[in-house]
Amino acid sequence: MATDLQKLIGASEEDEDEDMDVKEEDDDDEDAIEKHLSTSPIVGVDVLIGSTSNSNRFHSYSQMQEQVGNSGGGSRRCRPLEEKERTKLRERHRRAITARILAGLRRHGNYNLRVRADINDVIAALAREAGWVVLPDGTTYPSRSQASRPVSGPSMVDTSPSSQMMIPQQTTPISPRGVSTGYRSSVEYNSCRMKGVFIPNSSPQTPAMVGDGEQTGGQALIGCSIDTLDGKQIVDIPLKLSERDFAGTAYIPVFVMLPLGVINLKCELADPDGLLKQLMILKTINVDGVSVNCWWGIVEAHAPQEYNWNGYRRLFQMIRELNLKLQIVMSFHACGGNVGDDVCIPLPHWVAEIGRSNPDIYFTDREGRRNPESLSWGVDKERVLKGRTAIEVYFDYMRSFRVEFNEYFEDGIISMIEVGLGPCGELRYPSSPVKHGWRYPGIGAFQCWDQYMLKSLRKAADERGQAFWARGPDNVGSYNSQPQETGFFCEGGDYDGYYGRFFLGWYSQMMIDHGDRILSMAKLAFEGTCIAAKLSGIHWWYRTASHAAELTTGYYNPSNKDGYAAIAAMLKKHGAAMNFPCLHSPSPDQPEEFQLTEALADPNGLTWQVMNAAWDVCLPMVSENSIPCFDWASYSRLLNRAKPLNDPEGRHFLAFTYLRLNPLLLERHNFMEFERFLNRMHGVLSLFSGEAIVDIKQ
Repeated sequence: MATDLQKLIGASEEDEDEDMDVKEEDDDDEDAIEKHLSTSPIVGVDVLIGSTSNSNRFHSYSQMQEQVGNSGGGSRRCRPLEEKERTKLRERHRRAITARILAGLRRHGNYNLRVRADINDVIAALAREAGWVVLPDGTTYPSRSQASRPVSGPSMVDTSPSSQMMIPQQTTPISPRGVSTGYRSSVEYNSCRMKGVFIPNSSPQTPAMVGDGEQTGGQALIGCSIDTLDGKQIVDIPLKLSERDFAGTAYIPVFVMLPLGVINLKCELADPDGLLKQLMILKTINVDGVSVNCWWGIVEAHAPQEYNWNGYRRLFQMIRELNLKLQIVMSFHACGGNVGDDVCIPLPHWVAEIGRSNPDIYFTDREGRRNPESLSWGVDKERVLKGRTAIEVYFDYMRSFRVEFNEYFEDGIISMIEVGLGPCGELRYPSSPVKHGWRYPGIGAFQCWDQYMLKSLRKAADERGQAFWARGPDNVGSYNSQPQETGFFCEGGDYDGYYGRFFLGWYSQMMIDHGDRILSMAKLAFEGTCIAAKLSGIHWWYRTASHAAELTTGYYNPSNKDGYAAIAAMLKKHGAAMNFPCLHSPSPDQPEEFQLTEALADPNGLTWQVMNAAWDVCLPMVSENSIPCFDWASYSRLLNRAKPLNDPEGRHFLAFTYLRLNPLLLERHNFMEFERFLNRMHGVLSLFSGEAIVDIKQ
């Protein structure tokens, strides 16, 4: 497909050969040749410009002229030695400029250019940097996200050195091909600029070739200014103006979450040898530590207060020997029913036995479907678990962990404890269960129809003096409904009426009170260690008045209320950090289920609201990626979230966790990009070497 960038770089080497043939045919006029040589522009990117073929042709021409002069067959004056010397000087000048440019690209821009790179390699790297697709045969076209936007044509500028050039606004994400370290100062920036890319263009409609050629009319130029050197035109090209410089920024420790099944159901280390190799690779690039899920369903699987920490003890010993730190997740939920779950870890067997006789210990929807992923918050104070309440069960588990691994706390190896507060370890209701048929972007369903939650609702209604409010709403649609299809969530719906505000306030407060109770126990068990709580990023239907998906999740955050301020205040009470995932804004070429337009989603708006709610009360923030990421565009978004640009108070994340360790991350290119991201999170700029990559199968 013909686009402006194809017009810019689409000229082939055949055009160059044809141009050189024309120059040979003009060798009858020596003065014209001298004029051509004296006015030929300098091109400083292509190693092959002014190549050996040019030199050979000039050498042949000189020999022919010498023979004609000796035979007396011509009356014109011949200067073969002078021409040869002039050609050699020009070749040396061009190659010196080219060598400096390519060295700068490799050293400062991290372009992975081969030793004898030519103009095609450089243009391909620049095209990939701009987000374009470059096929092995040289075919170049914009990605689907760019194809939907108008592409401006080449900039037409004056040829005088003082002319200024408009720089097109760079809006495309940075591709993993070009790697830039940014600039620490204007001096470093100027020293890293490339000089010498000149693109002649005879007409606005004709694509021009990057290389040698005389100026014929308008010129398409890449760069931002034009200089002169010995009468030759030179174009300055700044490298990667769009990438931010993170050198000298705050040090943010980066942890890598281990696979969900690193400890099997027998509480044994699943693959110690393979894991050790992977951890050694992570250590070579200065990863700060790893994050580990400690599953309630594995450790206390068979009987109350019988804890088996054997697998975790061996794992922690391995991590300590590698001098890595630990983040621990107290996982009081089941694994296997959500997106990304690749193992099945149920709740403890003895809890499941209780659930078969008393299913009301689980969250329940309006149709009576139970969700055994986690316990209902209605049993937090109910002695239904073999004589203990849910809060007592959680506290006993955390206290057992502290006693078992106290030396790791004292040595500072365990740096943070994230306390699981609900499904997926997040402080939320299981309002969107895939096993019950939910699909994005459905609004989900309220989960308050077990007898213990309804008992609390009746009590709240009685205290309000409105006994008939002791019921859940019945006009909320189904899991996959849209807000406008329901009477409760539609514009001007019941959610904003007297009963709606009462119900939503109670529903959200039950969740906040649950978090308050568990975190108070965690603070007691892990005194002296930072604790954290994780929230979920429910960004779909954020641009509606009701924020329906957030309401069913427990976040009372309609357009006229800040629902995250109360959560932040509760976390602040216990000195806990808030873990909120960095939500991604998918590009239009991603699968349909990630599209945001029809769901009226706003990941960026939600993220900034939550971050501001936390930072308004000076609450430390930690984060993790919400979807797998291996490309530099995704890493750039994570960096800009972790270290907001021009924040007046210099706020940034306390720590970051990468989800998660797998063989794909350790592939050479992906691992190099991850190392690059890690260095910028640490506030340093260093070239990645890729030397840490080894064959894991060995």
